Amino acid sequence: MKGIKKSGVRPRFQVIKDSICQAIKERIYLPDEQIPTEYELAKQFSVSRMTANRAIKELVAEGLLVRYQGLGTFVAMVQAESPLLEIRNIADEIRGRHSVYSNERYRLQEVKADKELAVQLGITPGDPVFHSLIVHKENGQPLQFAERYVNAAIVPDYVNQDFSVTTPSQYLSELFPLSEIEHIVEAILPNFLEQELLDISAETPCLLVNRRTWSANNLISYARLVHPGNLYRLSSRSEI
Repeated sequence: MKGIKKSGVRPRFQVIKDSICQAIKERIYLPDEQIPTEYELAKQFSVSRMTANRAIKELVAEGLLVRYQGLGTFVAMVQAESPLLEIRNIADEIRGRHSVYSNERYRLQEVKADKELAVQLGITPGDPVFHSLIVHKENGQPLQFAERYVNAAIVPDYVNQDFSVTTPSQYLSELFPLSEIEHIVEAILPNFLEQELLDISAETPCLLVNRRTWSANNLISYARLVHPGNLYRLSSRSEI
């Protein structure tokens, strides 16, 4: 049985909770993998089973663990969720789920806008546009295929950024506070490049989010965000 490190001076149930969360974050325990029993945790941390039970119950309530009667307690398969009516930094979303964020950059270059892209960005065909293609990952698993086109006249330094340090969304939102967002969501099957970079099959249902963003009435970027449907969902909430 894998071990969980003991921590500093805190309520004992919180020590157990924090240690389990850290073990999940460090991928000592993977999704769908069983964690130690209450008895084993109580013995490891020199606490009562009631204390160990409280730690596990709270993590189950928070969605990090799931209990199966007669089988034990397992790390939950957490489905990523993003708000539809706002933009959040995907790196922050992933870290907020106690997961490890990483990405791979495949393209960051200047291109000339074709007619379709010119319409999306409100520019003239042939105008310079910056094109980036980045795959965002959660615990090493591809979660989002992010293809973005940015108006080079408005964001001239986009192509010079190190997007292993910051994400395009974070960079753009800090530089140009958003004034308007457009989201168009579609259910699609992935094309060949999306299959390859997301490591999925041609039959995998995906969510495609077409996103355009404005700042001070300037159309800044147009992005195609593709997510495997079994790993991602969108939410929306508004007052009536």
